Amino acid sequence: MSVTDDLICLRTDGINISVGSVLVNNDNAENDYMWGYYMCVENDTPSKIKLVGKDWNITDDQGNRYHDSSVGFKGEMPELEPGEFFEYTSYAPLKAQNAVIYGSCKVISGSEKKDVKIPTFSLSAANDAKGRVVN
Repeated sequence: MSVTDDLICLRTDGINISVGSVLVNNDNAENDYMWGYYMCVENDTPSKIKLVGKDWNITDDQGNRYHDSSVGFKGEMPELEPGEFFEYTSYAPLKAQNAVIYGSCKVISGSEKKDVKIPTFSLSAANDAKGRVVN
């Protein structure tokens, strides 16, 4: 999967989250859209953090909603020392041409548990910025 150069970034309490998407496959006959998405979490705090889960939502232009509240990232719960980062990729098969992804990562910093918001980003087959389809 080749992710866009057009990453959206959000910084919260020294934790930087960058996200991006790419249309992986578009089967117009079935109106199926396979989206790939990328996330990078960078620890720019003075302490170690642990990524323990996610609480993500996808809402498409047909009003369908999908929710992923799960522990870890594909079985991983990475611990990041100051200056380290974690990259995550996944896929979202949708019937709709347009959608948005929003939500948060669950983070433990010291003894504090918190939800760190991911930047809201769009999936738009009609407006895919560079017309990318990766096969």
